[in-house]
Amino acid sequence: RRSSDLAVFKKEGVRLLCGGTDNHLLLADVYSSLGVTGQEAETVLDEVGITLNKNMIADETRTAMDPSGIRFGTPAMTTRGMKEVEAGKLAEIMIETMKAKDNASKKAELQKEVQALCEAFPVPEKFV
Repeated sequence: RRSSDLAVFKKEGVRLLCGGTDNHLLLADVYSSLGVTGQEAETVLDEVGITLNKNMIADETRTAMDPSGIRFGTPAMTTRGMKEVEAGKLAEIMIETMKAKDNASKKAELQKEVQALCEAFPVPEKFV
C-alpha cells in the first residue's frame, strides 16, 4: 500500500477497516465517514473515471446492494507507473468527488483531473 493515499483518507476522517492494509486492497467505510453509501460512491466515482466496488463492511447495517463501504486497490495505478504522489492525488479526488456527489460542475472538473492523470500515465502497450 502507498502510505500517502492512506494518509489522505485518515486526514479526511474516512474510517479505514483494519486500520488500512499491507497489501494492494483497501476497504473504507464511506457511509459513516462521508454520508455516502457504497452504491452512491461506486456510481459517482465511475462518473469521473475511477472504478471501484461497493462493499459490505464488518457489522454492516445496510444492505448488500447498497452497503456502507467501498473496496479498491492499487494495481491499476502501479501498472501505469503511478507512485505515492499520484496515489495521494487520486485519494483526494475520490474524497472530493464523494463530497460533491450532487454537483455536476465539480464532478466535471474532477473528471478532467482523472483524465489528465491517465494521459500522463498511460497503460503500457503490453497490457493494451
